[in-house]
Amino acid sequence: MRKTSALVIALLIILGSSPAVPAQEKITLTLEKCIDLALSQNPFYLAAQERTDAAQARVRQAAAQFFPSLSAQGMQNLDEKVFVLEFPSFIPGGRPTRMAIDFTRDYQVSLNFSLPLYTGGRLTSGYRSAKFSYLSTQESSRQTTNETVYNVKRGFSNFLLAKQLVGVTEEALNLAEETLQNVQNMYEVGMASRLDLLRAEVRVANLKPPLIQARNSVSIAELSLKTLLGLDVAQPVEISGEMTYTPVEINLEESLAKAVLNRPELSQLQYQKQIAGEMIKIARADLLPTIALAGNYNTWADRFVFAKNTWQSFYAFNLVLNIPLFNGLQTPAKVAESQALIRELEFTEKGLINNIKFEVQAAYLSLNNAQETLLSQEKNIDAAQESVRVAELNYSEGLITITDLGAAQIALSEARINYLRAIYEYTVSLAQLEKAVGLGWKESELN
Repeated sequence: MRKTSALVIALLIILGSSPAVPAQEKITLTLEKCIDLALSQNPFYLAAQERTDAAQARVRQAAAQFFPSLSAQGMQNLDEKVFVLEFPSFIPGGRPTRMAIDFTRDYQVSLNFSLPLYTGGRLTSGYRSAKFSYLSTQESSRQTTNETVYNVKRGFSNFLLAKQLVGVTEEALNLAEETLQNVQNMYEVGMASRLDLLRAEVRVANLKPPLIQARNSVSIAELSLKTLLGLDVAQPVEISGEMTYTPVEINLEESLAKAVLNRPELSQLQYQKQIAGEMIKIARADLLPTIALAGNYNTWADRFVFAKNTWQSFYAFNLVLNIPLFNGLQTPAKVAESQALIRELEFTEKGLINNIKFEVQAAYLSLNNAQETLLSQEKNIDAAQESVRVAELNYSEGLITITDLGAAQIALSEARINYLRAIYEYTVSLAQLEKAVGLGWKESELN
């Protein structure tokens, strides 16, 4: 028993003396801060950026084909069969003379050199193809940036909406609880019926689940935003911002024209068509001859020592001409493949332009719809607040029922919720329009 107590005390001392894990410092997140974090920490965004570095490396690989190549090789002969030469005797009837001669040296070092002089345009087209691929990847990176910025704006607005919906639900619950208290006071003095008291209690009880759900939505929106920003879900944050309405004048025709010029997807298709054009040139170059300069230098010896007259050397330089005669009709097939790819990209471009115009028009219509809803609900809130005030007075005087009072309070909550949702839709539609036009997040053509 004493041993058990001593062991427990020792464990408590060890646990008490162990260093505490430092808590993470809370960070304040604004919209600009969120976008900066997403563009520097989001793992999926960073992975997309690595494709640009890989494409740039392929450009260097293509450029390296123009330069000469030089390689060295060392060899040690471990086993060999010596040639035996037989020489006839100069004496009639005499035996022939046999002599072993070693034509192979045990150690050999060689240097090999090659330089392409003419390749029919293969190297030039290969370099251009890699360059266009790099430029296409840059446009893909710009597309990823625009999509990431849009997702952050939507996620940030979603959190602000959820947070303010909690405030509206709490206000509705507080108003219902005040009404319940008034009805209970009136019931105690005989001025309200038992039915009114029950209805007021039911109204309060019905508002508690939506409040719980609204608070849970805030937590989910916060976790979603942290994940999008590449933050640890356990990182404490404080999100600073409010749902506000700032009117923006939009010209639809100008937005459509800018979208056709700015969208990175269209630029990618242009570069891909240029790559296909270079592939046609590479395919046709298979029918052209190639010229290269090649050379080698060799030195060998039977002993691995660097004494004088131990190593013997020789070299050769060659001008190599290669003329293709027949390749099984591969060249016409490759050319036809690249030409079909160009036609495919042209059809894809037409369809993409139509989709882009649809995105711009859809975002424009959503923006206008949200703006009209917002303006109508802004006036409706004032009317709903006045309706609740009048309903409370009329109920206290017995002119209306508790049901009528509850309906007025519900109408006020709905007006406030509709107003907040309209601001949210307006903000998200504006971000969607900016993405559809192909603007970067710091560009302000739409403002």
